[in-house]
Amino acid sequence: MAKLLLACLLSTVNALYYSTWKVEDCSEFASSLRNVGHKGATILNATHIPVGTAGISDTFNVIPICRLFGNVPYVGNNSVIFELWLPVTWKYNDRFLVVGNSGMAGVIDEGDVVRKINRGYAVAGGDGGHRAAENNGGIGAPGVYLPYMHDKEQVKAWQHNSIAYLTPVARAIVTAFYLKAPKHTYYEGCSTGGAQGFALAQFHPGLFDGIVAGCPGNWFSHLSLSWLWNSQVIRPSTILPQTTLNLITEAALEKCDAADGLKDGVLENPLSCDFDVSSLECRPSWTNSSACLTSAQIAVAQKIYRGPVDSRSNASLYPGFSVGGETEWLLQEGYLAQTFSTSMLQNMLFNNLSYNTAGFNWGTDVDALDVRMGTLIDEISPDLSALKASGAKMIVFQAWSDPIVAPKWPIQHLHEIEEFFGGNVSDWFRLFMIPGGGHCGPATNYPQVPGIWHALEALVQWVETGQAPKEMLGTDPEDLKLKTKTSKLCPWPQTAKYVGDDPNDWNSFECGE
Repeated sequence: MAKLLLACLLSTVNALYYSTWKVEDCSEFASSLRNVGHKGATILNATHIPVGTAGISDTFNVIPICRLFGNVPYVGNNSVIFELWLPVTWKYNDRFLVVGNSGMAGVIDEGDVVRKINRGYAVAGGDGGHRAAENNGGIGAPGVYLPYMHDKEQVKAWQHNSIAYLTPVARAIVTAFYLKAPKHTYYEGCSTGGAQGFALAQFHPGLFDGIVAGCPGNWFSHLSLSWLWNSQVIRPSTILPQTTLNLITEAALEKCDAADGLKDGVLENPLSCDFDVSSLECRPSWTNSSACLTSAQIAVAQKIYRGPVDSRSNASLYPGFSVGGETEWLLQEGYLAQTFSTSMLQNMLFNNLSYNTAGFNWGTDVDALDVRMGTLIDEISPDLSALKASGAKMIVFQAWSDPIVAPKWPIQHLHEIEEFFGGNVSDWFRLFMIPGGGHCGPATNYPQVPGIWHALEALVQWVETGQAPKEMLGTDPEDLKLKTKTSKLCPWPQTAKYVGDDPNDWNSFECGE
């Protein structure tokens, strides 16, 4: 369908238009495409957006744009709703960018769209192939029926296919508007969007010149088990309140913070820190329990560090969380399990909204989950041969204090990819780890850490100049007193070493092993 639509669009363009469209003529442009591709993609709406009138997440468009809504049908009377924002011709950078989703999707990430349109990209984003409004507002909850989880094609679209459905159509419209194809096509997504990036690499490797996949939930079935595991190891008597989580992180920092040559309240590489949480166990003579952990709390923390295991073999089912990120763990103590794990098990695995997750079998039920859920929502094959052969480049980033995705997972997956290819894959695939970063942005308890990571810029340079990124820039910490602070992020397994005289300048650091 997409190939047919592309051919029809290009035919229409060749026949009717000989100069680029103006954003002021957005509606007229859309009308010329409205009937293109019978029983295929359609334009639903189009609007000219003057400067400063599209405000999304406190960010406004600084250039005039043509904003289109479209619909792309797919198997089973389903469809992906997408938006395409086209910048005025004199600001267009000849690049087409598609952005991904977050969480359960169901809506378009318009905030990411407007941020990128301001930099000259033609930008598209979709809703994941289902509507949040029809699925409890895009938020799971125990006992709540989520229709998309009962439609196999919608589940597959959520992470595997929705970006691939909308991209050829949106790219053809970009070509029609500017009367030339974009020079380069990129994808950027984080969280679920990171999983969608891996889906593009695994299932649709020819669509993009470059892919950014941040904090990727690409082993989503087992990521949901991680949240369930962590919620189950906690009992009312073993809850880890924020004060206790802060205590653990402070002790880890005291032990290992200076290992990179700078004591700045951040662990550069948590894997090199030999902190043992049992060192904080309360002694019988201690009277201030807020300065220590009970033996039961120690056991809980150790299980979160370990991660879920198969009850039959004790084999790891998903990596545990890392030292130094404990201050961000509150989400692990029930919210993520209630919102995602329980909903997914009730709706997808057991098809029983009364199912009690306390009875989950960490052996046989894992096997069933791998078949009924993993095949539809995971993107974990190490065989990315087709992506490599296409010449595309891929950047993955992962923050060490991410409270949702275990930071060690992308490292584990990188090792799996390297093992498949028999060695180093850095000529086309690179992973950047982010000390003190949170899930797709700043960590609440690390306000001094730059929270915007310039992965797309690094990818564009790599694709368009052939220069592989030796470092990546971090900017914009939450602490406004440090608003000009920059950080140097390194391709794993390298880490940043302090060698200069200004800890707030990324030029004072060097990447090395």
